[in-house]
Amino acid sequence: MVADWQRFVADAISEQEVTELVDALVVAIRARSVGGGHPPITPSPLAHQLLVALRSAHLAALVAPVGEAALANLRGIDSLREELAPNWSERFQERLGGPTGLELIVEVAHDLRSPLTSILFLAETISRGRSGPLTPLQERQMALIYAAAFGLNAVASDVIELVRGGHRLADAERKPFAFSEMLESVQDIVRPLAEEKKLSLSFSGPAGDHRLGHPAALNRVLLNLTTNALKFTTDGGVMVRVEADPAESERVICTVEDSGRGIPEAAMAMLFEPFRRRQQVSDYSFSGSGLGLSICRKLVEAMGSTLEVATTQGVGTRFSFAVMLPLVDQNVLLPS
Repeated sequence: MVADWQRFVADAISEQEVTELVDALVVAIRARSVGGGHPPITPSPLAHQLLVALRSAHLAALVAPVGEAALANLRGIDSLREELAPNWSERFQERLGGPTGLELIVEVAHDLRSPLTSILFLAETISRGRSGPLTPLQERQMALIYAAAFGLNAVASDVIELVRGGHRLADAERKPFAFSEMLESVQDIVRPLAEEKKLSLSFSGPAGDHRLGHPAALNRVLLNLTTNALKFTTDGGVMVRVEADPAESERVICTVEDSGRGIPEAAMAMLFEPFRRRQQVSDYSFSGSGLGLSICRKLVEAMGSTLEVATTQGVGTRFSFAVMLPLVDQNVLLPS
């Protein structure tokens, strides 16, 4: 137990004090989960940090099927957290805007990944019927949960890397891959969102399926751009086209086009800026951190290209980039 909480030990706080506080928090959580009382706990920054860590550890340890006792423990944790730090959200916002804001972002991103990994595991377990059969509606809902958690997990990882400079967002070495498989994986993730919004969704791959390049980076860019397009489209649909340049077969042009409202000129200047504040122009709300497009641009640049955008309000938006992806023989074993 002491080793698990070693990172909370400071010069003025001994391992024994940390362990005793953890034990007291556990007793309080268990008591609250059944509606009982417990000895009072003095509010402090350390108590709040330990409680957040306990919550993350509890979520990471969940296995399907999730019982009522586990949910009761989560309610107990949240209840105790509100009591120990009733104004924690206001303090969080103050720190976010201060000189240690980036450190806080990385800290939050790290804390997000454990519960998100648990959500992904549980969603996949339930989707495969290991907790009982699902109706078609439940299958679609689980697919949406999985897609949302997958996207958040990717954002959390990207936040950490982007704050560190973004140098490892793209793999250093190129690898052989099949475009059809990569596009299929992107389509599987975004299809539930398109179905939920009743939007058309089409994917087309290039002639010459097997290529040499950066499949993980390409996957991330196309996934982010497609998700973003679906998010800001209410009628019509989204088209993802990947085609070889007729004049140069190794040059592949990737395009994601939607029939959404388009991007206002006032929002274009900040389109690729990470950690931007919410921008609202007339009836167009461009929400979010801006991480997705910022990371897309960095990934595309890492592959030696430029991410271009063309937009017309009331018509739609098109993102495109071209990368050099040599053809490979699918029967030839290439080092990965």
